[in-house]
Amino acid sequence: MAATTPDDDVIRVGELEIRPAEYLVLAEDRALVLSVRELALLAALARRHGRVVPREELYAEVWGGKLRSDDRSVDVYIHKLRVKLAEALPDRRFIHTHFGFGYRLAREPSRPFHKPATKS
Repeated sequence: MAATTPDDDVIRVGELEIRPAEYLVLAEDRALVLSVRELALLAALARRHGRVVPREELYAEVWGGKLRSDDRSVDVYIHKLRVKLAEALPDRRFIHTHFGFGYRLAREPSRPFHKPATKS
């Protein structure tokens, strides 16, 4: 559940604490090293916690323009964020893809990609 202060100083989603005005993101009280765009993208998703946010809306807010059909900037930065979040909090997933729609930020347990083999 996201908790925001009235003036949007701090946004919390699970173990993440996002402080856009301070250019700071904490994962279980450890600071993450994020670029300005990564921070802006994470904050944009966190402000809409639990909602699917279209790529066009994210691009407009973070890059300040209209998304071209061949522009993969949002996807590239989503990937960078996923890697950094997975390194900091390996047993949780935060950014979820909704193909054809956009992205959603919500804390969920991480699931292994491959299931272990069963014993015969």
